Amino acid sequence: MRLLTNADLAQLLDKDIFHTISSVADGLGVECYVVGGYVRDLFLERPSNDIDVVVVGSGIEVASALKKHLGKSAYLSVFKNFGTAQIKYKGMEVEFVGARKESYSHNSRKPIVEDGTLEDDQNRRDFTINALAVCLNKDRFGELVDPFDGIYDMEDGIIRTPLDPDITFSDDPLRMLRCIRFATQLNFFIDDETFEALERNAGRISIISGERIQEELNKIMKTRTPSRGFVDLQRCGLLELILPELSALDVVDTKNGRAHKNNFYHTLEVLDNVCAHSDDLWLRWGALMHDVGKTKSKRWDPSVGWTFHNHNFIGAKMVPDIFRRLKLPLDAKMKYVQKMVDLHMRPIVIADEVVTDSAVRRLLNDAGDDIDDLMTLCEADITSKNEVRKKQFRENFRMVREKLHDLKEKDYKRLLQPCIDGNEIMRMFGLSPSWEVGALKKCLKDAVLDNKVPNEREPLMELLVRKAESMGLKCKD
Repeated sequence: MRLLTNADLAQLLDKDIFHTISSVADGLGVECYVVGGYVRDLFLERPSNDIDVVVVGSGIEVASALKKHLGKSAYLSVFKNFGTAQIKYKGMEVEFVGARKESYSHNSRKPIVEDGTLEDDQNRRDFTINALAVCLNKDRFGELVDPFDGIYDMEDGIIRTPLDPDITFSDDPLRMLRCIRFATQLNFFIDDETFEALERNAGRISIISGERIQEELNKIMKTRTPSRGFVDLQRCGLLELILPELSALDVVDTKNGRAHKNNFYHTLEVLDNVCAHSDDLWLRWGALMHDVGKTKSKRWDPSVGWTFHNHNFIGAKMVPDIFRRLKLPLDAKMKYVQKMVDLHMRPIVIADEVVTDSAVRRLLNDAGDDIDDLMTLCEADITSKNEVRKKQFRENFRMVREKLHDLKEKDYKRLLQPCIDGNEIMRMFGLSPSWEVGALKKCLKDAVLDNKVPNEREPLMELLVRKAESMGLKCKD
């Protein structure tokens, strides 16, 4: 973090856009401040093009006057119902709002808004690091207004509310998720008093929509180490309310002296491992969901201990309900996550045994174009503390990848899809869509995948006729 003086801030704000805002505000006789995240990021040396400006007066009036000064290259949007306006100019977005004070009712996060002072506006901010303001008026240009010592909290790496955290979180429960999200993004710690308020007010999250919850979860997921955020969500009791399926994994059962691993912390380790190799949000969701079926599948078997048979299949079936509740997309992205959850054990099983061509063909056939992502997830899933076993898995995964590469080079779609399809089978035997057609197709596909016959018409036709005869079917020709 940089320690900036008022002179430093004036130099950092020495841009045409800020001087023009300054001139417009002075011309209208109103105080004007750049506030919030933009100021915070100046100290943290983080790039930002989203600028929030508070006017002690009418933000819409200042924005409208600024538009006239900037001309046709600026685009103005006015939101009268909210008392805000936005200017888009040369890749920047400048949001204007009048200084205000807010009050809340218990069953809504929508505040009752009144005109206020700069102090009122800073009091309503969520965290001290977001309550910084820098004056843009000419006679005070670059002057920092920091009533809650936000710069010291940034220096110490602390997330803290400006006022009573119980009131802050009860008024707008979304701030609880923002608190954890900022701590995760910035690698900060949450102040003890603030964290205790998270625990006390967790139940208030019930008034927040799924859309707003998933927005914050996705921002946590996009960080470098999202595990930090999910640990905090679990510790304060929020995770149990918004993602109970994941929270339920945080248990270790012991029977006859034998315990299974904590699947919650294992899941977070896998998630961080994936994040080290991929920025893909939906692959990260696949990692977060990959073991979610273990709670429902857990059984005690005296001969082997704790088992989680079919947890991948059970978990894949759980994904749509989770996505629906969190208002996540129910399209191809959800199907992709389901596929990752359903198939995540397959490469591990292959790598734990002799790596056969047949098993690799089947894996490639089922994973299709998502095979590389699946392999990334599965390699991230190897979290064993047994270094010998981990080394063996990595070596076997290397062999799997080599065989996958060879198959791709040979045009796997052509090699793995039998050249006789279902339509031809129906015509040959006078069938309509039925289980018989499915059985014949499966016979051909298994033969190709297991490399029992080449994917050529003549040998496949001979196999098809033999299989059909065994089922009591006769060719029409």
